[in-house]
Amino acid sequence: MMEFLDRTAIAELLTRPNLKHLLEVLNGDGEETRIVGGAIRNALVGKPVHEVDLAGTALPETVTARATAAGLKAVPTGIEHGTITVIVDGEPFEVTTLREDVETDGRHAVVRFGRDFARDARRRDFTINALSVSLDGTLHDIVGGVADLRERRVRFIGDAITRIREDYLRILRFFRFHAEYAMGEPDPVGLHAAVIERRGLLRLSAERVRAEIMKLLVAERAAETLRVLSDHGFLLLLLGGVTNEGRFIRVRDLERGLAADPVRRLAALAIHVTEDAERLRERLRLSNEEYRRLTAFAALVTRLKDMRDELDERAMRSLVAEAGLETVTDTLFAVAGEPRPALSEQARRAFDDLRNGREPLPLFPLRGADLVAAGIAKGPDIGKRLERARQAWLAEGCPTGEEVKSSLLALALAEPDSRIDSL
Repeated sequence: MMEFLDRTAIAELLTRPNLKHLLEVLNGDGEETRIVGGAIRNALVGKPVHEVDLAGTALPETVTARATAAGLKAVPTGIEHGTITVIVDGEPFEVTTLREDVETDGRHAVVRFGRDFARDARRRDFTINALSVSLDGTLHDIVGGVADLRERRVRFIGDAITRIREDYLRILRFFRFHAEYAMGEPDPVGLHAAVIERRGLLRLSAERVRAEIMKLLVAERAAETLRVLSDHGFLLLLLGGVTNEGRFIRVRDLERGLAADPVRRLAALAIHVTEDAERLRERLRLSNEEYRRLTAFAALVTRLKDMRDELDERAMRSLVAEAGLETVTDTLFAVAGEPRPALSEQARRAFDDLRNGREPLPLFPLRGADLVAAGIAKGPDIGKRLERARQAWLAEGCPTGEEVKSSLLALALAEPDSRIDSL
């Protein structure tokens, strides 16, 4: 079980000079500002605290005036929600005025500003997100978030169905926070409510869904949580296709020691053929780069599954030269242990050496300028000659050296019917 830290972790937050200075600037004369949300939650469970958010009674214009008077920069980054970003010695802090919900429609909320910390806490999604800390170090726990952190569980505040109907994205947040902070099975009340209301996810924008899914994929207990999502029909609803949890687990295990990569994990989980990438591009509004990686993964998986022969060391170098190290890594992590492709021990070592920088990545040594310098006129013929030489280079396992470049140039300069077709 994760060690539960005492309040000294909270006290350490308040030793941060920029944070302490900002709280002193914003407090006083009837106004109070507190640390809220993830910074407290993470400090208590021993996770890194990267960003600190604040909430208080002061209206946005008051926050701006006080910050400016203290020589700080105030930027209205979310003024429609009452949020001002204050920059203290280069460090940004989001400061949001306390709020009360006036109207919700499952996607957006109409709010009014308030002055009651308890009421603001009760309008939040989960108990572990409703903690606040005042400048004197007092930890305020209105809805039992500390107990839930201690027991490693994620619970909705109040009636779970009501909380979900206020914003259906809370379904995905429920699972994402479970994957990051909880142990065991999800809270049964919250899970039941999420299942009942799951069709509400279809009302959300693809961008909001994508953001939560990408965060969930790299969470500490993503694999276990994805199993729950699959068992209860969420993955099919969200992704629209068959998933492969086994590949996801292999990628997770092979990534240990590396930064978790959400695109690689999405590919392992949900990509079998190029059509899957097309579908996810639309469903999740993927970026062009994310879509490129998924289509490259699909193409290489298909190619490797068709290979009957074992990949040797030369074939591995050629594969990396042709498909790129990133795509090869994404793919080999996902299919590790499957019957195909079969890799020789030398191929595995070559892949590890390339991936860890012990061997330089294979780079085709010939350029169009080399052919022009040798007397070939600029035009489409240059590309054809280079490709003929490149294919021969790939077939030989991407050899290096000046003699190789000379042989490649001779091959590129030769006419196609000259029978010079290899190095």
